[in-house]
Amino acid sequence: MNYDAKIDTAGGEESAPFDPLAAGDEEDRASGRRMWLIAAVVAVVIVGLWFVLHHKSTATLDSRAGGQVPVVTVITPGRTTIAGTISATGTLAARRELPVGSAGEGGQIARVLVEPGQWVGQGQVLATVDRSVQVEQEAQLAAAIRVAEADARLAQANLERAQKLVARGFISKADIDRLTATRDAANARVRVAQAQLGEMQARVRRLSIVAPAAGLVLERKVEPGQIVSSGSGVLFSLAKGGEMELLARLTEEDLAALSPGVAATVTPVGSGRSFTGQVWQISPVIDPQTRQGTARIALAYAPGLRPGGFANVEIAAGTIVAPVLPESAVLSDNKGSYVYIVERNGKVARRDIRTGQITSRGIVVTSGLDGGERVVQRAGAFLSAGETVRPRMAESPKG
Repeated sequence: MNYDAKIDTAGGEESAPFDPLAAGDEEDRASGRRMWLIAAVVAVVIVGLWFVLHHKSTATLDSRAGGQVPVVTVITPGRTTIAGTISATGTLAARRELPVGSAGEGGQIARVLVEPGQWVGQGQVLATVDRSVQVEQEAQLAAAIRVAEADARLAQANLERAQKLVARGFISKADIDRLTATRDAANARVRVAQAQLGEMQARVRRLSIVAPAAGLVLERKVEPGQIVSSGSGVLFSLAKGGEMELLARLTEEDLAALSPGVAATVTPVGSGRSFTGQVWQISPVIDPQTRQGTARIALAYAPGLRPGGFANVEIAAGTIVAPVLPESAVLSDNKGSYVYIVERNGKVARRDIRTGQITSRGIVVTSGLDGGERVVQRAGAFLSAGETVRPRMAESPKG
C-alpha cells in the first residue's frame, strides 16, 4: 500500500513527494564536477612549470650562444724587484771530520777518557793502551845508557893517563891511538843506547791515543779491555773546532747563481730555530745521474746542529726583476704551470709559465710573462682557451 507523504507549509501549500533515486544522481554529478576541476588545475600547473623551465633553458642557451659574455677579473702584474732566494735541502755534517785511531803497536785498552759531546784540546789523551811491557823495556834501555856512559868515562880516563906518560917514553904513540879509539867507541855506544831509549819512549807515547786537533768529540767506538792495533780503524771521530756544514743538493742552474761567501739560513728538521751560515765551497762536479751538485754551507757550532741530520736552507741569490702573481691566478696540469690571459679581442688564451720562489706578495714568474698581459686573477679553471669574456680590472688594494 503506498502512502503519499505530505508536509504542511506555513502557506498551506502542499510539497512535492521525496524521490531517493533523484537525490543520488545529483550527488554523483557534483562529485564528477569536482574531479574535473582538480584535473584542470593539475594540468594548468604542469603546463606552467614546463613553460618556465623551457623558457629558462632557452635563455641560458641564448646567453651562451652570445647573448651574454662572462665577466672575469684580470690583473696586469708588471715587474717587481725581488730578493732572490734559492731553497734546498741537505744533510748536516762536520766541516772537518777527524778520524782518530791507534798509531802504535796496539794492545789492550786500559782507559777511555772522553765521551761524545765533550770538547778536547790538541794533544789531549782520549784513551790509553796498556804499556806494562814497554815500560820495562824502557827501564832496561835507560840502564844500558848508564853502562855505556860508565865505559865511556873509563875510556876517557885511560886516555888521559896515557897521554901524561908519552913524554916519559912509557907509552908509545900506537898505544895512544888505541886508547883514543876505545874512548870514541865508548862514546858512540852511549849515543846508540840513548837513541834506543828515545825510540822506546816514542813507542810508549804512541800507546796514548790523542786528539790531533782541538774540537768536539762526535763518536766513541772503543771500550776498556778492547784489543786494538794500527789496523783497528777509527776509534774516535772529532769535528775540528766544532765547525759544522750543510751539504745542500742543488741543480746546475742554482749552482751557477751562487758564489762563495753568499749568506744562507739553515733550519734543521724538527727544530723551530734557524742558524746563519755562508756558502764556502761549490762543488766543481755535477752528478751525471741526478744532474745536481753540492753547495757546502759553513756553520758555527751550535747544540741544535747534529751531523747526519736533515735540514732546509734558504740561500740568498741576489735580486731579480719579474712579474708576481697571486696563487689563485696560477694553474697547473701535466704539462706544467700556466695562466689564462685575455687578449685584445676578448678571447682567453693559455700561457705556459715557469714559476720561481713564493714570497709574501705571491708567486714569482721567472719566464712566460713580461708583466704587461691581462692575467685572469681567479676562477681560471672554469675557463677554456678561445672563450670570449669581458675583462674587468681588479681594484688596487687600499693602503
